[in-house]
Amino acid sequence: MICWREKEDCMSEAEYHLAQINIATLRYPLDHLEMASFVARLEEVNALADTAPGFVWRLQDESGDATAINAYADDNSLINMSVWQSIDALFDFSYRSAHAELLRDRKQWFEAPREAFLALWWVDAGHIPGAGEGVARLEHLRQHGPSDHAFTIKQRFSPTQSRNNPQS
Repeated sequence: MICWREKEDCMSEAEYHLAQINIATLRYPLDHLEMASFVARLEEVNALADTAPGFVWRLQDESGDATAINAYADDNSLINMSVWQSIDALFDFSYRSAHAELLRDRKQWFEAPREAFLALWWVDAGHIPGAGEGVARLEHLRQHGPSDHAFTIKQRFSPTQSRNNPQS
């Protein structure tokens, strides 16, 4: 069960999954020597995600990653999207697995973000969001701040809060 602040705000985890998008701006093109250590770890980290507890889905193309998917007109932007069974599952993968090593080193590969670069939102279990949906959620977060429509790890909203707001 997912339980938030109040008893009536509990529900089965199976009803909702957590979608996430994050965007990064490359310091160099992916084929540049400075990016080699990042590119060399992509397959490993993607395989780690695919087998992580609570993992549901991740955005990828025929090559097995999303580096060629351009959600913005900017060729220097990378998009990452995935769906997880819970916030805790995403958090554990992001910060308590080998993925955390890439987060620690990200300054050598990516520009410092000037605005929100990560958005989370609840989806019905079984729904796979498209890149356009993810970009729209991130843009909403940038314009309006955290809400039941798009939120952050630090400022979370429950699935019930999102479901009870039909404008989400």
